[in-house]
Formats: sequence, structure tokens, C-alpha cells
Amino acid sequence: MPESRPFVSLATDFGAAYTAICAGVVYTIAPAANVLVLSDEITPFGVREGAMLLRQALPYMPSGIHVGIVDPGVGTSRRPVAIETGRGDVLVGPDNGLLVPAAEALGGVVRAHVLEDAAYRLPAVSTSFHGRDVFSPAAGHLAAGVSVADFGPAVEPLPLDVPPPVVGEGELTAPVLYGDRFGSLVLGASPGDLTAAFGPLPYGTPLDVVWAAPAPGSARVTYEETFGGAAPGEPLVWIDSSGLVGLAVNQGSAVDALGLAGVETVTLRRA
Repeated sequence: MPESRPFVSLATDFGAAYTAICAGVVYTIAPAANVLVLSDEITPFGVREGAMLLRQALPYMPSGIHVGIVDPGVGTSRRPVAIETGRGDVLVGPDNGLLVPAAEALGGVVRAHVLEDAAYRLPAVSTSFHGRDVFSPAAGHLAAGVSVADFGPAVEPLPLDVPPPVVGEGELTAPVLYGDRFGSLVLGASPGDLTAAFGPLPYGTPLDVVWAAPAPGSARVTYEETFGGAAPGEPLVWIDSSGLVGLAVNQGSAVDALGLAGVETVTLRRA
């Protein structure tokens, strides 16, 4: 049986053209690699969104090299890193929390090293396109067999900066992790958090969702198993495919219908 090709995935907020450049750099260094663009449509600067995409998607990808680039701090003192996981994958990107949730989903962080050695970068490194000049060359060299430890000193990667959910009696406050292309919000809370706040929660149970900023608002929703549990145009809370609590409108946009643009934290209360 022929030896399998090394697998490299790319997830960025760059759009198609810049992401294609990154793929070209990987192929130039590791021409045998199988390179997949997982997404080039992460919301610009959306570190939480990118982190959740990687966390949700990478367990379903082949084991390999996974590049994640949402990098508002490009060119600053933030570190470029490679993180080896328990499953054997290596995640490459900025050390801003983007990679850590996915690493935890892939068996945990085994070791992490700074991408420091100039031998594994492009000859000229810009201040604004480390995806091309630092991260993609690193991915190519990793796919070609270079060890994570060869890139630079060991470090402890920074966690994703997300506040934990707050559970109260009949109340759950959770951060908004991201909004998807349908206008649904995924929250930083689990089914266990719902149970801790509300006890057993039968489908169809009404809840109130409230938020304070950027402008105060509220809505009555129901807890449902599926989108179809609510009538078209009606809001609901459900468990998203990522295993987290979501807020949606059946066949509509919760962001638009409820006025949730820019909301970073919501509270669910017993109606």
C-alpha cells in the first residue's frame, strides 16, 4: 500500500486570495502534502469564532498539520507557536488562545514550541502577513518531517480568553462565542450548565433571554430539541452540533430578528 500523503488544513479570516497564497507556500515546501482549506471566511479578527470552528471541525479531519490564523496581534510581541496534541496533530498559529480549544479536543496539549528558527520561515518576513511568511512555511516543514521541537523553545500556550458561564438558581449567564452564517449564536455554556441552572428542562419550556449591551433587550424563547420544535420565525434555545447551547430563530436570523448584533453576553432565566 502506498504511503499516505501528509495532511494540512488551513482556517483563516483572510478570504480566498490570501489563503490560496498560504496554501501555495505549503505546497512549495511539501509538494506531496494534501492541503485542505477548511475555511477562509472566519469573521475578521474573530478569535473566539475561529477557535470554536477549529474545536468543532478538527476532530473530524485526518490527523495532520492544522493551521489556524486569526491574528489581530500580527507583528507585535505575540508569539507564533506550534502545538502538538495527544492525537498526534500539530496546530500552527498565533499564541492568542485560538488553537487551545481544538488542542484540548484532540487529546490535550503534549508540547508547544515557538516558531522562532529563521530556517523554517520565508527569507523575508513582513509585519502583517505571518500567515504567508511564518505559519505556512512552518506547516510545510512539519509536513516534510521536521519535529515541533526544532522550531524554537518550549512554551505554555495561552488559553482562549472567554469568561466562564455563571450558573444561578433559575438563571444562566453565558458569553457569546460566535454567530454563524444563519444568524444563530453559539454560547459558552453546556447542557450541564442548563441543568445546573434550571434542573430537568423539558422541550417546549419557555425561557426569557436578556442582555444589557450594546443596548438592553429581551426575548421569550422556548427550549427545543430541534429547530422544527419552534414555528418558522420563532426563537428557540437548543443544543448546537458542537455540544454547546445555541440561540436561534427557526428559518431566520436570531441576530436580525432579536437585535443581537454586537451582544457579547446573554442571560437565560426561567420565564
